[in-house]
Amino acid sequence: MISNQKHALKLSRDYTQANFAWILSLIVTLFLLVNSINFKEGTLKGAVFTVFLAYFVFTVFQLFLAWKMKRDLLKTGEIQSKTRKLGYIQLLSILSANIFIASFAFNIIKKKKTPEYTFAVYMLFTQIFILAISSLNLFKPYVTDTFLPAMGILIGIMIFQVITLVLVSKHVQDDSAPSWMMTIAILLIITSLTGNIFNLLLGISLIIKVRSHDQSRIMKWNTMWNKITRNSTAILGMFFIILMFSLSVCSKFTFDYDMAVENNYGELLQKPSLEHPFGTDNFGRDLFSRIVFGARISLIVGFASTIIPVIIGGFLGALAGYYTKRADNVIMRILDILYAIPGILLAIAIIAAFGANTMNLILALSVGSIPTYARTMRANVLMVSNYEFVDSARALGSSDLSIIFKQIVPNSLAPMIVKATLTIGGAVIATSSLSFLGLGVEPHIPEWGNILKIGSTYLESHSYLAVIPGLAIIGLVLSFNFLGDGLRDAFDPRMD
Repeated sequence: MISNQKHALKLSRDYTQANFAWILSLIVTLFLLVNSINFKEGTLKGAVFTVFLAYFVFTVFQLFLAWKMKRDLLKTGEIQSKTRKLGYIQLLSILSANIFIASFAFNIIKKKKTPEYTFAVYMLFTQIFILAISSLNLFKPYVTDTFLPAMGILIGIMIFQVITLVLVSKHVQDDSAPSWMMTIAILLIITSLTGNIFNLLLGISLIIKVRSHDQSRIMKWNTMWNKITRNSTAILGMFFIILMFSLSVCSKFTFDYDMAVENNYGELLQKPSLEHPFGTDNFGRDLFSRIVFGARISLIVGFASTIIPVIIGGFLGALAGYYTKRADNVIMRILDILYAIPGILLAIAIIAAFGANTMNLILALSVGSIPTYARTMRANVLMVSNYEFVDSARALGSSDLSIIFKQIVPNSLAPMIVKATLTIGGAVIATSSLSFLGLGVEPHIPEWGNILKIGSTYLESHSYLAVIPGLAIIGLVLSFNFLGDGLRDAFDPRMD
């Protein structure tokens, strides 16, 4: 009996996430405590200390909740309903932007969670954070002309998302959804134009469960997303990436670009305040706005410099893997020559030859990555080419190109997707590194590497100018790595 209860404790996803939540929340709490104290003047920073207190209260209560869950699991083998109801208290943590505790709270209050429920929760989180970040512009002396209409639309979408979350929680099952949810699915896909990809995923998932009569297809969809959503680091990484993407889209209408690029010599090197949450740089430009607009450049370059080699390398690798004699030798030997050149040196050479701008940066980072994707696709194609369905396609008289791109390539994409997700982080680092060296995007454009380069000269007097863009780069790269690990586990049939 005792061994069964301990086994239940070990296997409980909710208990695991409870510990994960309080540990991360504690780390942020300690970070806020250190930054709330001005050690030189011996004073407290009121705003930061208030946030610290909020995090501290929710972290302590989270510890208590984790202890109570452990006691329930050891006594009865399951978490009691009274304990789950305590999660409603932790929902208030979203007011302090404590995503770790808030995500746990939504999970604990619902015993059986579908992928749609998780999508709906993080869809709402993303929208709340977008609204909160955008609303900080109200403290600035002026806002862009589209600010108020855009905020009104975003608030309307948030209300729709809250209603959707309630409906999904009550009516969506593991294998089905009511037919009237098709309208909601269409509206979700439309509202995903704000960049909130969780809207799109939820809409697609609802369409699959409403329209599909193939239970095996629904089961595969649920299995894949259950593996990702139960991986706390993967789903949080996915949340941060989508938040940055959505912020990049919405910032066009809620942020004033001039504040990020126009010099304001009356506000040089201002400390963080409500008007300038991250302070200003040595040209008086608002660092908060520059970080927001810099996310757009990092994501565009990161995705573009990954998609291009995936397509080109995937095409060449597919041909090399299928035609395993002369074509394989010609293609792979040419790529071996390219592979022998260090990627960063090749990028520097291309930018030095054609000039530093965004398009040349994407081209420079793309060329050096082609051989790695070609090798990955070639290895997958060599394996899949021996499967029986490929022999059947040949027997039915299908052409080589039809077999390659209709039969083999679709069944070889999973490792390519995982590799691409894991290497986007590397592309973000390379983008920032080249910009830091003056070989990336144009110096006046807000890009995290450019911002970090300026901040590095003020490490002693105004360290936040370097720390904040550095943390942004670290956060985005870690998010892609965490998501890549989650996708690798989801596509691995050996993982339960």
